[in-house]
Amino acid sequence: QVELVESGGGLVQAGGSLRLSCTATGRTFSSHSMGWFRQAPGKEREFVGAIVWNDGTTRYEHSVKGRFTISRDNAKTTVYLQMSSLKSEDTAVYYCAARSDYGLASSPRAYDYWGQGTQVTVSS
Repeated sequence: QVELVESGGGLVQAGGSLRLSCTATGRTFSSHSMGWFRQAPGKEREFVGAIVWNDGTTRYEHSVKGRFTISRDNAKTTVYLQMSSLKSEDTAVYYCAARSDYGLASSPRAYDYWGQGTQVTVSS
């Protein structure tokens, strides 16, 4: 029903900034919110943050709060993850996901659709 495509990943120096994009196509009206997750090698998929499509309400994992900002452009059906003050610990594949049910969930199992992921590598 919904296809998600991430872009914007790449190599960035520690302390730098990077903006990821996720564009949704298909039955986008069925999605209540969008989440960002990341997965480092050997680690489980980790919640980064989420945003409600309608009112822009956000929620963040404490480790990124104050450094990362999630926003959305409803007309473009695109969500963004603006990352600043990047650390080596932020290195991971970043995924966006769409959730149909109400609420800003942190569990990957709460999301219905996933993008392919985009690699973010932070060098020291």
